[in-house]
Amino acid sequence: MAPPARRESKASAGSVAASAPEQALAKLGLVRDIDLALHLPLRYEDETRVVPIDSLHDGETGQVEGVVTDSRIQFRPRRQLVVKIADDSGDLVMRFLHFYPSQQKTLAVGRRVRARGEARGGFFGLEMIHPAFKVVTPETPLPTALTPVYPSTVQLSQAVLRKAVAAGRARADLDEHLPEGIVPAGLPTLRQALDHLHEPAPGLEAAALEDRSDPAWQRLKFEELLAQQLSQLLAQRERERQRAPSLAAVRGQLRDRLLATLPFKLTRAQQRVAAEIDADLARPVPMHRLLQGDVGSGKTVVAALAAARAIDAGWQCALMAPTEILAEQHLKKLVGWLAPLGVTVAWLTGSRKGKKRDEMLAQVASGEAGLVVGTHAVIEEQVRFARLGLAIIDEQHRFGVAQRLALRAKPPAQDGPAPSPTLPLTGEGGKPASAAGSKLEAHLLMMSATPIPRTLAMTLFADLDVSTIDELPPGRTPVVTKLFADTRRDEVIARIRDEAGRGRQTYWVCPLVDESAALDLKNATATHAELCEALPGRMIGLLHGRMPAAEKAAAMSLFAGGQIAVLVATTVIEVGVDVANASLMVVEHAERFGLSQLHQLRGRVGRGTTASVCVLLYSAPLSDTAKARLKAMLETDDGFEISRRDLAIRGPGEFLGARQSGAALLRFADPVLDEALVVEARRAAERLLGDDPGAAGRHIDRWLGGRAHYLNA
Repeated sequence: MAPPARRESKASAGSVAASAPEQALAKLGLVRDIDLALHLPLRYEDETRVVPIDSLHDGETGQVEGVVTDSRIQFRPRRQLVVKIADDSGDLVMRFLHFYPSQQKTLAVGRRVRARGEARGGFFGLEMIHPAFKVVTPETPLPTALTPVYPSTVQLSQAVLRKAVAAGRARADLDEHLPEGIVPAGLPTLRQALDHLHEPAPGLEAAALEDRSDPAWQRLKFEELLAQQLSQLLAQRERERQRAPSLAAVRGQLRDRLLATLPFKLTRAQQRVAAEIDADLARPVPMHRLLQGDVGSGKTVVAALAAARAIDAGWQCALMAPTEILAEQHLKKLVGWLAPLGVTVAWLTGSRKGKKRDEMLAQVASGEAGLVVGTHAVIEEQVRFARLGLAIIDEQHRFGVAQRLALRAKPPAQDGPAPSPTLPLTGEGGKPASAAGSKLEAHLLMMSATPIPRTLAMTLFADLDVSTIDELPPGRTPVVTKLFADTRRDEVIARIRDEAGRGRQTYWVCPLVDESAALDLKNATATHAELCEALPGRMIGLLHGRMPAAEKAAAMSLFAGGQIAVLVATTVIEVGVDVANASLMVVEHAERFGLSQLHQLRGRVGRGTTASVCVLLYSAPLSDTAKARLKAMLETDDGFEISRRDLAIRGPGEFLGARQSGAALLRFADPVLDEALVVEARRAAERLLGDDPGAAGRHIDRWLGGRAHYLNA
């Protein structure tokens, strides 16, 4: 196989098309020699011994060797190649449902064949379906070591992949780039570790390598974590070199007036995180901060204070939320707090069209709108800010890297009137700066109601400053969680009837909108009809993501106003909805929801002074994962503990979404299981950047190539 550099030059010159194996390798991300060297086995097959055919049991995987006694094509019940082999102990049938004519010739009667696969008890005795096989002679030696099985694709056979990996390892630079003292004591060199994992020594058991506790695995995990930590530390240092508007405090202006008019006092935790954000906004470098807090902890008012600080200083603020319902909840609160103080708030969503949208775009481009609230529509190309100083992203894990970067880098308006803020635009050192020519980057505040466990904060969010609201506002009522089998559905409806009689309201959340042939689940429309019949005289609302925006807004307005007794909804109400009179949450098919999602839904009730209940309806039988989730919901209402358990159940990639967080870049290390290595890697990264920046750069390139930016956005 040609070296990657030559493959790339041919492709770029257009003289020679890439071969099918090269294309398949590229799909796996195996472009450089080091990529191939670091493509480690998924598991191992033991081809070092042959067992007698009659020693195999049903369901057991093994390798046998025998002579072909019969080879024919059968046409019933479907076309298949059936080959019988025999040794001194008995015989076995090999079935190939998909085969080539050449395979039939290879497996001719009289050939000696070595086959490996899972034995099954068939009607005519033991058989293997599509076993791995090769033609041998009595003198063909057995392998002396385990055979690696690599992650692959349909287009790439293990034989081709093994050759490519071996060739890449031979060419790759595997010399030690790290200075002495950086790698934890007792671990092998990188070359030794890779040799050990690609070509295990004779006599090793597969289990000893597959549990990833071997020192060779520890070396690779450490190197991977070190590359990640180095990348994020460099991202922090790079931001320190970038410029952002210094949002100087203006005593007695908007922020102070907002604090004076709020109908409640900030908690100590809110005051602390607001001060942390204020300190960042005052600096002439971009803030990159995550504001996390449990459901109902009061993140929105902290965001409002940050927005007021930006507007005070003569800059604009944009708040982007993942759903229209959540964005609208933010809009109502922020308009209620800021509009009476003279702030113009623009509303941008995908459903807003025509003249109203054009008016909003003009307000944003001219600088008239100090605050812009919306969904993904905020980052559309036609949206131009006069002077964006602060970007706030709520439920940040629901946005991809590219979307977060797009909001941070929103260009200023190219045309139209020059901004004329009440206060002068300020750049570095408080000097005036033009909106279009300052090349200043907006400050970034990300918010999440899914607290990030410590192990993830140390890895995937190591480049962020984190502020945590760890205190709930006074007056919040603890929510009692109850678990009901769906056979007790009538009891739940009776409880809803009682709550409605007391003037209280109920959410009923369903996982689907329409009937599904694949999943026998109740859906929102059917449940709505059922409750209308069971609760005559009560208004039953329906809310789901496929409804037109006007209908969704009307349903939410009626529920917030108390007219709707029961709101049947999908998870569009998961976050942001705040109705103090709602005292009962029913989650149907709770076993189908994620743990953090269940916790978010539970947080929609208990927002007033009335005792509230969350009922989790489930259908048996429950998987082990579903049992663990529901057990956690019963045992704790602490969002940080919920997140810790959710991470343990799902793993970091699924917990955050690999595409959004960059978790996919951690191929070998696990932030939960390898916490000690994370700590070691962090210390080593700080030391390496200080002592040998060149070695740090080479290490990042070896492990991440051009993918480092996914970890730092």
